[in-house]
Amino acid sequence: MNLRSPAAAPLLLVLALLGSGCSGGVEGTPGAAGLRDPYFPGLGNGGYDVTHYGLELDVDPAANRLRGTATITARATQNLSAFHLDLAGLEVEGATVEGRPAAVNRAGKELTIRPGAAVEDRLRKGRTFTTVVRYSGSPQAITDADGEEEGWLRTTDGAVALGEPTGSMAWFPGNHHPSDKAAYDIEVTVPDPLTAVSNGELVSRRTAGGRTAYGWRTAEPMASYLATVAVGRFTTRQSRTPEGVRLFTAVDPQSAAASRDVLAEIPAVLKWSAEKFGPYPFTSAGAIVERPDDSAYALETQNRPVFPGPPDTALLVHELAHQWFGNSVTPATWRDMWLNEGFATYAEWLWAADHDDVPVQESFDEAYEDEANWAFPPTAPPAAVDLSDPPVYGRGAMVVHRIRLAMDDDEAFFALVGGWTKAHRHANASTDDFTAYVEEETGQDLTELWDAWLYGESRPPAAG
Repeated sequence: MNLRSPAAAPLLLVLALLGSGCSGGVEGTPGAAGLRDPYFPGLGNGGYDVTHYGLELDVDPAANRLRGTATITARATQNLSAFHLDLAGLEVEGATVEGRPAAVNRAGKELTIRPGAAVEDRLRKGRTFTTVVRYSGSPQAITDADGEEEGWLRTTDGAVALGEPTGSMAWFPGNHHPSDKAAYDIEVTVPDPLTAVSNGELVSRRTAGGRTAYGWRTAEPMASYLATVAVGRFTTRQSRTPEGVRLFTAVDPQSAAASRDVLAEIPAVLKWSAEKFGPYPFTSAGAIVERPDDSAYALETQNRPVFPGPPDTALLVHELAHQWFGNSVTPATWRDMWLNEGFATYAEWLWAADHDDVPVQESFDEAYEDEANWAFPPTAPPAAVDLSDPPVYGRGAMVVHRIRLAMDDDEAFFALVGGWTKAHRHANASTDDFTAYVEEETGQDLTELWDAWLYGESRPPAAG
């Protein structure tokens, strides 16, 4: 139990018994606690599909305190007697399902929500139900398997939330596996003169009593690891691209001068990317630029990548390419992460060819000669600690280039890529989905290519 008062435990136990299937409660079975992801088997939850998160967050950065209310709208995929949410560290103050109090049990990072019998009809398979969770506490960073910190990171003037792969559970309860995408409304209240920036479009701003509430809306489905909140003394700018995409940039003043020229390239990079990969899949774009020491890495948070200090153009191209590969077309499991990183790395190679006179084949050859890219197949990192290692990026990009060489027709190749992003727009896709798609569209049996470049344990001949 991790509730406000230990005295609540007996009451919750009684409520749990009353709400169980054997005592007149919801007829059904509990949703699974975990989706058996190859690298994070306990991540995510079964029995329901979230369609919308409404997050109301009150943040006091100086004290590192967060008070939140999460309103989660979901559709039951089975008859549910109980279901799970992922949440790390924060204290749950109470929960309701369809407006009725629900029992809450805490076991590590798992919340078990057990509704009462009065709402059993709303938890039948195919029905939509709403859960509200009230919580608070001091949000913390989560140390990833590779030693990097994610989750809620305190910065010089505030905080930034980075979720890949498991950090989003550090600041809101939910179904935190990439296979369950949802729309989001995130309202963040912070003390003036700080600004709160999140995904999507800024739809409201209210100031009262020295605090301002910033309302952000993401209408397109988003995996929870791509959700972000950044609080700081940002310099912000709003504009539109010539194609009508709304741009919002938030830059720490210490990084502003060094970031100006690169951020000015966002419209051009988006236009170039759309020519290569198909129409931009979202209505807004931009960037969040922190100070160099505020985080250790950049992340492709949806609509608005986060950069630890001024980015260079190659990094900007990489993170914006993720808006197609990873954000719109999201991996089915973390084993499919090479589809994100391989295509984003290949985007860097394409940009270098078009803008820096570096042929793609030269980038391929350099990656081929790099021993680090051959430590394991991109589809089979040995463990979670290896998910962000070079083969996922460099060898993943080599797979993409080998497909291009096998097709021997650039127009057809880019039509293939654009067709892939269209076919799985705002959805999830696996490696098997991708290989089947490529073979169907090309009419080729590419077994030898997959065996050598995608699944093989050793380095194949460069000309093979």
